[in-house]
Amino acid sequence: MAVETLTFGCRLNAYEAEVMKSEAQKAGLDNAIIVNTCAVTAEAVRQARQTVRKARRDNPQARIIVTGCAAQTEARSFGDMAEVDLVIGNHDKMQAASYAPMAFGTPLNDKVQVNDIMSVRETAGHLIEGMDGRARAFVQVQNGCDHRCTFCIIPFGRGPSRSVPMGLVVDQVKKLVDNGCGEVVLTGVDITSYGPDLPGAPTLGKLTQSILRHVPDLPRLRISSIDSIEADEALYDAVASEKRLMPHMHLSLQSGDDMILKRMKRRHSRDGALAIMAKLRALRPEMVFGADIIAGFPTEDEAMFANTLAIVKEADLTHLHVFPYSPREGTPAARMPQVSKKLARDRAGLLRAAAQAQFHALCASRVGQTEQVLMERGGQGRSEQYIPVRVAGTQPGALLAVRISGVTKNGLVGEAVREAA
Repeated sequence: MAVETLTFGCRLNAYEAEVMKSEAQKAGLDNAIIVNTCAVTAEAVRQARQTVRKARRDNPQARIIVTGCAAQTEARSFGDMAEVDLVIGNHDKMQAASYAPMAFGTPLNDKVQVNDIMSVRETAGHLIEGMDGRARAFVQVQNGCDHRCTFCIIPFGRGPSRSVPMGLVVDQVKKLVDNGCGEVVLTGVDITSYGPDLPGAPTLGKLTQSILRHVPDLPRLRISSIDSIEADEALYDAVASEKRLMPHMHLSLQSGDDMILKRMKRRHSRDGALAIMAKLRALRPEMVFGADIIAGFPTEDEAMFANTLAIVKEADLTHLHVFPYSPREGTPAARMPQVSKKLARDRAGLLRAAAQAQFHALCASRVGQTEQVLMERGGQGRSEQYIPVRVAGTQPGALLAVRISGVTKNGLVGEAVREAA
């Protein structure tokens, strides 16, 4: 075994796993498993610990390295696990030098090597050639967060907001396209806060326009989760004018009730979020939306939850990430009056069912249409609206025009009629 990565959590973690593997191999590391953790919920941390124990049982001779957000925020607890050989902080995990002592058997005074993430002021533009041969690749444009939502531990795992210079981002996108990548996804912790720390203070919209202008051969560009309150006019202009920017946006919505949004210390209101979605749909009628929503946030009563449940249909949210609220030690929300875990789970189930109904309605509306589908693995691809589409007899990386013939449990099925224009 060379270096294996086991990744939890967000798209940014998936991107970083590729960089970590490359940096670890560059340092000469082999026979190692890197567990890239997530701290967004207590369950994610529990699953990471479980994975570490299983990795040790299955690979008794391998070196086990733990990193990621949970390793940053709970470093000593992971260091106390007998199964773990090294704990590396979120910033240092992206540097070959962090893996060199393990590669060369250099003794460490402490297996916990985690520095103060709040002191980090730059994010490097790590260039990768692809994502394990996938047709889609993530490109990190930003890291960290300067906001302090009352439920969130992530700023303490990721540090302050910092941006990758536009030139480095464009260079990486060019390299991915040269290697045959059909779609690039811009990702980060809070990507709509992109730019104020860079010369000239560019915005996410300006970055998007620059990529599309300077990489004319890029077939598809997609933007990951955005904070709607920070969307800038250049981003709206790109949505309206550039068909290569995919008509799918994922919003960091979190709730559909104004009082809960205030208690979360979110900066948008219910009506504000609806207005932004309406504006984007007016610019691009085929636009679809996903959202992150927390069910059972402290103090959430039935009326507050009803407002959140209602926004799923009102905003036609078709791609929902629902999280039952999980108290994170050290956050203000953990000290608020709590909703029972069972009630939070029940409410999460209702939200997922509502989103599933919206998703199936979207799928049904596509039957008989011709969709542009980027094929991935196993005969499955994604439409421009991020709907899974199953097409038999296709190769990963092909961009096809697909006639949709039916709806499956998880998406669409169709037949390729030609290569996409």
